[in-house]
Amino acid sequence: MFKGQSIRVQALGDGYVELCFDREGDSINKLDARTVDELRRATAEIAGVAGLRGVLVTSAKNVFIVGADITEFGEMFKLPVPDLAAHNARSNEVFNAFEDLPVPTVVALNGFALGGGLEMAMSACYRIMSSEAQVGLPEVKLGLFPGFGGTVRLPRLASPAVAIDWIASGKPSKADGALAAGVVDTVAQPEALRDVALDHLKRAAEGKLDWRARQNAKRSPLAQSPQDLAKLFDEARAKVAKSSGKHQPAALSAVEMMERAARMDRAGALDEEGLAFARIAKTQAADALVQTFLSDQVLKKLFKQHAKQARAVGQGAVLGAGIMGGGIAYTSALRGVPVRLKDIAQAQLDLGISEAEKQLAKQIKAGRLAQSKAHDVLRAIVPSLAYTDFDKVDVVVEAVVENLGVKHKVLRELEGVVRSDTVIASNTSSLRIDDIAQPLQRPENFVGMHFFNPVPVMPLVEVIKGSRTSDAAVSTAVGYAVAMGKTPIVVKDCPGFLVNRILTAYMRGFLQLVSDGADFERVDQVMEAFGWPMGPAYLEDVVGMDTGSHVSDIISAGYAERMPYLEHDALRLMSTNKRFGQKNGVGFYRYETDPNGKPRRSVADDTRALLAQIQPNGTRDFSDNEIIERMMLPLIIEAAHALEDGVVASPVELDMALLLGIGFPAYLGGALKYADWLGLAHVVERAEAYAALGPGYRPTERMRAMAAQGQRFYGN
Repeated sequence: MFKGQSIRVQALGDGYVELCFDREGDSINKLDARTVDELRRATAEIAGVAGLRGVLVTSAKNVFIVGADITEFGEMFKLPVPDLAAHNARSNEVFNAFEDLPVPTVVALNGFALGGGLEMAMSACYRIMSSEAQVGLPEVKLGLFPGFGGTVRLPRLASPAVAIDWIASGKPSKADGALAAGVVDTVAQPEALRDVALDHLKRAAEGKLDWRARQNAKRSPLAQSPQDLAKLFDEARAKVAKSSGKHQPAALSAVEMMERAARMDRAGALDEEGLAFARIAKTQAADALVQTFLSDQVLKKLFKQHAKQARAVGQGAVLGAGIMGGGIAYTSALRGVPVRLKDIAQAQLDLGISEAEKQLAKQIKAGRLAQSKAHDVLRAIVPSLAYTDFDKVDVVVEAVVENLGVKHKVLRELEGVVRSDTVIASNTSSLRIDDIAQPLQRPENFVGMHFFNPVPVMPLVEVIKGSRTSDAAVSTAVGYAVAMGKTPIVVKDCPGFLVNRILTAYMRGFLQLVSDGADFERVDQVMEAFGWPMGPAYLEDVVGMDTGSHVSDIISAGYAERMPYLEHDALRLMSTNKRFGQKNGVGFYRYETDPNGKPRRSVADDTRALLAQIQPNGTRDFSDNEIIERMMLPLIIEAAHALEDGVVASPVELDMALLLGIGFPAYLGGALKYADWLGLAHVVERAEAYAALGPGYRPTERMRAMAAQGQRFYGN
C-alpha cells in the first residue's frame, strides 16, 4: 500500500491495515522530518482505503520511537519565533490527520516511546504497552517541552495533574505506572503485544469500545471545572517554579501554557503550544542543553572508536586503598569488573572495604540493589597486603598518596609483578604523567586516570596521555572507565590537566575579588544564584584549603605568566591559620555535624576580621554582574587557552568535562558554549574592561580574531 524509508503500510485483511515504523539503516525509529512527511503520506493513503475498519500501529525495531531527531534542532531553532511556530503547526497537521481518521486506531508500544514517539501514540485512540516498555516526555531535560501536541493530548487523555507531573519532571514511566496514570489502556507481555493490540482494535471496530468518545475528548477543552483547574495550576506553578529554578524555564512555561490552553479546543490549544514552544526553543537553556545532548552522542561515538583498539578488561586492581581506592574498587566491582585491592597497611584496606560497604548500603536503602547482588559485589573486591594474582590483572589503578617519590617506588614494584601488557593507570590529580612514568620500563603502558571525588558519584574521568603513552593504553583506560559507568575525556599531560586548570582560573577570580574587598558570603550567594551548585568559598571549604593551595601552586608553576603565584591571598591565609574547611570544622565557614551525620554550615564569626589582613583597601560592595564577570571571564579565557594548547581535541570534550567534573551550570552548556551565547565580541570587550586586574583577563589572540570575524567555538 505504502512503502517509505521509515514507514510501511500493509493490509491485514477484513478492512484492517498496519502502519509500521521501520527506519531503514537504523536500529531505532525517530521522528525526523522525513518520517513526519511519510506519516502524512501514509495517513492520506490509509484514509482512501475502501472498507477501512481500523489501523494498527507497530514498530519493527526493539523500540517504538525514541523521539524527534535532535540533530535537526540546530537549523530549525534558528528560525524566527513565528516561523518556528508555523513549522510545528505543519507537523501537528499530520498528527491531527491521523487522529481524525474515521476508524479506531491502536498503537502497540514496545521498548521506548519517548517525546515525539509518545506524542504520536497519543494521537491514536488506544495504546497497548509492553510490560517491559517505558514511555515519557523528557523534553524538559533539553530545556524544552513537547511540541507535537503532547501538552494538549496528555491532559485530555489522562488528567491535567498527570500531564503536569510527566511534562515538568521529564521522567519516564514503566508500564504499570503508565496504566495507572491513564496514559495507556492495557499492558501486555512482549511476545503477545501485537496480538493484544490487534484484538483491542477489532473490539473497538465492532463497537465494543467507544473510540469516538476518545477522539472527541482530545478535540475538546478540559472537562474539569474552572475552579478545580485554577487550584491545580496555582499549586503546580509554585511547585515547579521552586524545583526548576529561574535558569531553566521550560517546565514552568509548559505549566503556564497548559493552563492557558485548558479552556481551548484542540486547534486553539495546539496554536498555544506551538507559539510557547517556539519561544522556549530560543532560550539559553534550550540552546545549551540540546548541545549537551548532541555532545554526549559525540562522546559515545568516540568511545566506540576507542573500543576498536582497547584491550579487554576482565580483571582490575587498585593499588592504594582508603576512601578513594575503596571508591574506585567499589565502582569497578559494581559494574561487573572484579578487582584486587592492595595496600601496605591493614587499616587502609579496612577503610577501603568499609567505603565499599557504605556505598552498597546506600544502594540497598535506595532500593537500587538487592542484598544478594550487594554480597556479590563485595565478594568481587579482594583485599590484600601482597601482590597476589597481580599477574592476572588487565588494568591497575594506582591511587597512593600524591607524592612523586612514593609513586615511583610503588610503580617500580608494580611493574615487576604485572604482565607485560597490563595497563597501569595513575589516579593523580596534580602530578605530570611523564614525571610519574620516569622509572618505568614500559612507559607505553602507563596512562593517567584522574577520578573525581567522590568516585561513586562523580561521572568524569580524565584520561591523561603522556608523551610516551600508547594509543592502545589510552583506549584501554577509556574502555575501563566506560565499563565503570563513567564518562572519560582524553586530555594531554600538562599542569592541572584540564578541569583543575580551568577551575583554578575561576577560583583566582574569587581570591582577587576578596582581596579587593568583596564579601565572601555575598560572592557565594551570587554565584549559587547564577547556577553553580556551591559558591567558591564553600567549594574551597569542601575541597580543603591545603588541597586547594597545593593545586593552585602547581598551576601557578605551570602558567606563571597568566596565573602567577599569589603570596597573600585568602586561601593561603586560611591554610596558615589552620582553617582547612570541612575537614577540621572551620574555613570560610564553620561546620557542625547535623543529626544525619552531615556537616551543617554557618558563617564563622571571625572570618571577616581574618580576611581584613589581605584587604588593604578595606571592603566594598560589588554588583552581581561585576562578581559574575570577574569570576567567569578568566574561566572562559583559560578554557580557550586549553583548547588552543590541544589539551583536548574539541570544544565538545572541554565543555563536557566541565559539566561533569565541577558542576558547571547546565543551562550555560560549558565555558565555550557560554562564550558562544554571549558572543565572542562581547567576551573580548568585557575582558578588556577588566584588563587592569592582570593577565588572567587577557583574551587569546585567537579569541580576538574569532570575535572580529563573528566566529563561534561551535561553528556558525
